[in-house]
Amino acid sequence: MVEKKQFTFRGKTLQELKGLDTREFAKYLKSRQRRFTLRQFQEIENFVNSADDKIKNKKPVKTHKRDLIIVPKMVGMKIQVYNGRNFMPVEITEETLGHRLGEFAPTRGKVKHGKAGVGATKGTKAQSKK
Repeated sequence: MVEKKQFTFRGKTLQELKGLDTREFAKYLKSRQRRFTLRQFQEIENFVNSADDKIKNKKPVKTHKRDLIIVPKMVGMKIQVYNGRNFMPVEITEETLGHRLGEFAPTRGKVKHGKAGVGATKGTKAQSKK
Protein backbone atom coordinates (compact mmCIF):
# COMPACT_ATOMS: atom_id res chain seq x y z
CA MET A 1 0.00 0.00 0.00
CA VAL A 2 1.36 3.41 -1.01
CA GLU A 3 0.82 6.04 1.63
CA LYS A 4 0.32 9.68 0.71
CA LYS A 5 3.38 11.87 1.15
CA GLN A 6 3.10 14.47 3.91
CA PHE A 7 2.69 17.98 2.47
CA THR A 8 5.35 20.49 3.47
CA PHE A 9 5.88 24.10 2.44
CA ARG A 10 9.50 25.19 2.90
CA GLY A 11 9.94 22.45 5.51
CA LYS A 12 6.78 23.25 7.52
CA THR A 13 3.63 21.12 7.67
CA LEU A 14 0.20 22.61 7.01
CA GLN A 15 -0.72 22.45 10.70
CA GLU A 16 2.42 24.41 11.65
CA LEU A 17 1.68 26.97 8.93
CA LYS A 18 -1.93 27.45 10.07
CA GLY A 19 -0.62 28.32 13.53
CA LEU A 20 1.50 31.16 12.12
CA ASP A 21 0.43 34.79 11.83
CA THR A 22 0.18 36.20 8.29
CA ARG A 23 3.38 38.23 8.78
CA GLU A 24 5.22 35.19 10.16
CA PHE A 25 4.07 33.12 7.15
CA ALA A 26 5.45 35.85 4.86
CA LYS A 27 8.99 34.87 5.92
CA TYR A 28 8.57 31.58 4.04
CA LEU A 29 7.47 33.21 0.76
CA LYS A 30 9.57 34.34 -2.17
CA SER A 31 10.58 38.01 -2.21
CA ARG A 32 7.79 39.50 -4.39
CA GLN A 33 5.02 37.71 -2.48
CA ARG A 34 6.71 38.47 0.85
CA ARG A 35 6.85 42.21 0.13
CA PHE A 36 3.18 42.28 -0.90
CA THR A 37 2.09 40.23 2.12
CA LEU A 38 4.01 42.37 4.60
CA ARG A 39 2.57 45.56 3.13
CA GLN A 40 -1.00 44.30 2.71
CA PHE A 41 -1.26 41.86 5.65
CA GLN A 42 -4.21 43.72 7.14
CA GLU A 43 -6.17 43.48 3.87
CA ILE A 44 -5.41 39.74 3.68
CA GLU A 45 -6.52 39.16 7.29
CA ASN A 46 -9.71 41.18 6.75
CA PHE A 47 -10.51 39.07 3.68
CA VAL A 48 -9.93 35.80 5.57
CA ASN A 49 -12.11 36.92 8.49
CA SER A 50 -14.96 38.07 6.23
CA ALA A 51 -14.70 34.85 4.20
CA ASP A 52 -14.97 32.79 7.41
CA ASP A 53 -18.13 34.69 8.35
CA LYS A 54 -19.67 34.11 4.91
CA ILE A 55 -18.83 30.40 5.01
CA LYS A 56 -20.49 30.06 8.43
CA ASN A 57 -23.63 31.71 7.01
CA LYS A 58 -23.57 29.34 3.98
CA LYS A 59 -22.99 32.21 1.54
CA PRO A 60 -20.57 31.96 -1.41
CA VAL A 61 -17.34 33.93 -1.04
CA LYS A 62 -17.06 36.18 -4.09
CA THR A 63 -14.20 38.59 -4.65
CA HIS A 64 -12.65 40.93 -7.20
CA LYS A 65 -9.30 40.88 -5.37
CA ARG A 66 -7.26 38.87 -7.84
CA ASP A 67 -3.94 40.09 -6.39
CA LEU A 68 -4.35 38.59 -2.89
CA ILE A 69 -1.68 36.11 -1.85
CA ILE A 70 -3.04 32.73 -0.68
CA VAL A 71 -2.18 32.13 3.00
CA PRO A 72 -2.60 28.91 5.07
CA LYS A 73 -5.83 30.11 6.72
CA MET A 74 -7.50 30.05 3.27
CA VAL A 75 -6.74 26.35 2.62
CA GLY A 76 -9.97 24.41 2.14
CA MET A 77 -12.06 27.46 1.19
CA LYS A 78 -14.04 27.68 -2.02
CA ILE A 79 -13.73 31.20 -3.37
CA GLN A 80 -15.27 32.66 -6.51
CA VAL A 81 -12.79 35.01 -8.21
CA TYR A 82 -13.94 37.57 -10.80
CA ASN A 83 -12.21 37.24 -14.17
CA GLY A 84 -13.71 40.32 -15.84
CA ARG A 85 -16.89 38.63 -17.04
CA ASN A 86 -18.03 36.16 -14.40
CA PHE A 87 -16.95 34.56 -11.13
CA MET A 88 -14.74 31.48 -11.50
CA PRO A 89 -14.88 28.91 -8.66
CA VAL A 90 -11.47 28.27 -7.09
CA GLU A 91 -10.79 25.65 -4.42
CA ILE A 92 -7.78 26.56 -2.29
CA THR A 93 -5.42 23.62 -1.67
CA GLU A 94 -2.00 23.28 -0.06
CA GLU A 95 -0.24 23.50 -3.43
CA THR A 96 -1.66 26.98 -4.08
CA LEU A 97 0.04 28.58 -1.05
CA GLY A 98 2.01 31.69 -1.98
CA HIS A 99 0.22 32.14 -5.32
CA ARG A 100 -2.27 34.88 -6.16
CA LEU A 101 -6.01 34.28 -6.48
CA GLY A 102 -6.04 35.62 -10.04
CA GLU A 103 -3.73 32.88 -11.27
CA PHE A 104 -6.56 30.37 -10.96
CA ALA A 105 -9.25 32.44 -12.73
CA PRO A 106 -7.95 33.05 -16.28
CA THR A 107 -9.14 36.25 -17.94
CA ARG A 108 -8.66 35.02 -21.49
CA GLY A 109 -10.49 31.98 -22.80
CA LYS A 110 -9.12 29.36 -25.11
CA VAL A 111 -9.39 30.38 -28.78
CA LYS A 112 -11.71 28.18 -30.82
CA HIS A 113 -10.96 28.65 -34.52
CA GLY A 114 -13.89 28.15 -36.84
CA LYS A 115 -13.85 28.12 -40.61
CA ALA A 116 -12.82 31.25 -42.52
CA GLY A 117 -15.55 33.73 -43.41
CA VAL A 118 -16.54 34.99 -46.84
CA GLY A 119 -13.77 37.20 -48.24
CA ALA A 120 -11.10 35.79 -45.96
CA THR A 121 -9.54 33.58 -48.65
CA LYS A 122 -8.73 34.07 -52.34
CA GLY A 123 -11.37 31.55 -53.38
CA THR A 124 -14.14 33.54 -51.73
CA LYS A 125 -13.02 37.03 -52.85
CA ALA A 126 -15.32 37.04 -55.90
CA GLN A 127 -18.39 36.08 -53.86
CA SER A 128 -20.73 38.70 -52.57
CA LYS A 129 -20.08 39.73 -48.98
CA LYS A 130 -23.78 40.37 -48.33
